[in-house]
Amino acid sequence: MADGSSEQREWRVTGMDCGSCAAKVRGAVERLPGVESVDVALMAERLRLTLDETQTSPERIEMAVRGVGFGIVPKGAKPEKPKGGFVLPDGAFPEAVEPPDTDGATEDGAEPPEDATAPSWYQTSKGRLVIGTGALLATAWASRLVFPAEIAHWAFVLATLVGIVPVAQRAFAMARAQMPFTIEMLMTIAAGGALVIGEPEEAALVVFLFAVGELLEGVSAGKARDSIRALSKLVPKTARLEVGGKTREVAAEKLQVGQVVQVRPGDRVPCDGEVIDGTSGVDESPVTGESVPSLKEPGAEVFAGSINAEALLRVRVLRSAEDNTIARIVRLVEEAESARAPTERFIDRFSRVYMPAVVGAAVLVAIVPPLAFGLAWGEWVYRALALLLIGCPCALVISVPASITSALSTGARNGLLMKGGAVIEAAARTTHVAFDKTGTLTHGKPRVTDVLVLSGSEDDLMALAAGVENGASHPLGQAICAEAERRGVDAAAATGGRALPGKGAEASIDGVTVSVGSPRLANERGALTDDLRTRVAALEAEGKTVVIVLCEDVPQGLIALRDEPRADAADAVAQLRGLGISSVMLTGDNPRTAQAIAGGLGIEHRAELMPEDKVTAIRDLTTGARVMMIGDGINDAPALAAAHVGVAMGSGTDVALETADAAILRNRVADVPGKIRLARATMSNIRQNIAIALGLKAVFLVTTVLGMTGLWIAILADTGATVLVTMNALRLLFFQPSDARAMADPSAGPTSDAERGSAPATI
Repeated sequence: MADGSSEQREWRVTGMDCGSCAAKVRGAVERLPGVESVDVALMAERLRLTLDETQTSPERIEMAVRGVGFGIVPKGAKPEKPKGGFVLPDGAFPEAVEPPDTDGATEDGAEPPEDATAPSWYQTSKGRLVIGTGALLATAWASRLVFPAEIAHWAFVLATLVGIVPVAQRAFAMARAQMPFTIEMLMTIAAGGALVIGEPEEAALVVFLFAVGELLEGVSAGKARDSIRALSKLVPKTARLEVGGKTREVAAEKLQVGQVVQVRPGDRVPCDGEVIDGTSGVDESPVTGESVPSLKEPGAEVFAGSINAEALLRVRVLRSAEDNTIARIVRLVEEAESARAPTERFIDRFSRVYMPAVVGAAVLVAIVPPLAFGLAWGEWVYRALALLLIGCPCALVISVPASITSALSTGARNGLLMKGGAVIEAAARTTHVAFDKTGTLTHGKPRVTDVLVLSGSEDDLMALAAGVENGASHPLGQAICAEAERRGVDAAAATGGRALPGKGAEASIDGVTVSVGSPRLANERGALTDDLRTRVAALEAEGKTVVIVLCEDVPQGLIALRDEPRADAADAVAQLRGLGISSVMLTGDNPRTAQAIAGGLGIEHRAELMPEDKVTAIRDLTTGARVMMIGDGINDAPALAAAHVGVAMGSGTDVALETADAAILRNRVADVPGKIRLARATMSNIRQNIAIALGLKAVFLVTTVLGMTGLWIAILADTGATVLVTMNALRLLFFQPSDARAMADPSAGPTSDAERGSAPATI
């Protein structure tokens, strides 16, 4: 518990691109006296802690973070490039590139340019390191065909040294910060040991693969940060403010509570506010995910970032820019990312015990027999070198990324993207799946489900409705026109078309006024009879939106529309149930529509949820379960971040795709159980690889110490283990995620050939 002299401090830390980086920053500061409640947010590039300045000064905190290779500045200051040049290059943090501050302003109050972009991967030091090391490795392999073996040997040595120097820099920086056994130190000792033993080719290859993995993590983190920054662009930069009976454009971030703004048709709403004049349909899909525009009348609340679809609205500002809906979503994403503890890489954890043990054993083998028993130094140094080679974790280091790479390749081939090994591990442990409704379980667009004719034929009714709605921008109108086209019905020729804001549209057809609108419009015109009212109520009870076609205010028929479930949604829920996984639907829709959709799919549901409500629901679930969230909209981004695994549908927004840990590119709900099967198979494969790598090493460690095997056997054992784990990992390339038989047991892989079916690589 902090005393009265402690206060919360916050810095921006640059150069972090993976969970391990965040752990290093945390480790560098949490050992300092007077430091408590350390919170490192990777995507937000934020370090927040409680500090007692009587014991440790802020400057010492900054020195500790810089000491492990990261840049750090107080909140609001210009970002600092990491020192040493081995994390990111010059230009990686151009002054114009700033994340959106939750207070809506940069250091000087100016707005960052919208076109500011981060450097391409090949412009970063990690990218250049991968390119350079790869080129040297390829040159060294080629030199073996042309030059003597001695020249090729030194070419591999050069490739190893070029790749390992920046890794060694980080390793020794971590060691000075009392973190000696990191993955960087493991790689440094492994490569150095391989060079000493005379195996520079293996050393160069392992260093190159490690550099590629580091680069991919950096690229993924950069894209995720860019997507979070893009959230703020949903709110327009300017607003039409009413002042003294006139309107003038002002910066949206300068709007104050109580001011009145005008929102024209087609404009985005610049603030959270209350409609004081006008009636219009407003597309709130960026905020709530609702596919049908919501009717807004005086007294109704509108959200920043939503789109006015039909008529002019006058809106009174209810919340300032830093507290509007989009700003809250940004904060929710960052907070959810910070609250979720990063998954430590297995190799890094294991090396804390494994590497000290192996290095210590090698040292003892080299010096104890000669010193204690007078045995030959040459022989026991030779055995120690062999022991170090066997202990060199080449097979272990390659085993996990080889399985992950194979799984990612198989997933990409099947439209299943996952952002790295930590996501695969988390997905494999999933016990509950939460689905967004609109655009995820459903298509995201309303479709005509029922056509009830009161006069004439269905084709006549569709021709009239399509004639009125021809060229409409409203989703319901577009759905009616699409249905008429599907039926091969030509839209009736119409003139004088006009929108009836919040009610429908009307036009003149053959001199007759034809209206297509809501039951409310029919009621206002005295056309809603008791029989018609009963039919409308029955359709609405099924979660459908009903429009009535009127000719001179005489009802001609009803057209019902609904955002229908995807064809494979019910099967996907059933497959998840077969895997032992529970499902729930989270939606911003009304309870009636939610019940209609959920009932047909056999799934639980929660309705009328705003983005923050979805986050609360996810957090409730994660209390005692491992939760995967599936969504497609910007409004789903906070929930995607709050879940253990966030999965975006491929048709979703860029923000959802980048905020999520994984994506489904084919928009098939049935790919959700497929993704979980692939993740579980991958984790089983990884466990097999680790057993192979460590098992072989254990056997040959004993035989080497006893003198039963020499250096060449040690090399063969290490290389053989590498080959075996790689071949085992390649089996995942043939895995079939969509095969429902691929995993009969939800907690493990198939146990018999019958369960494997025709998939040769089902693990």
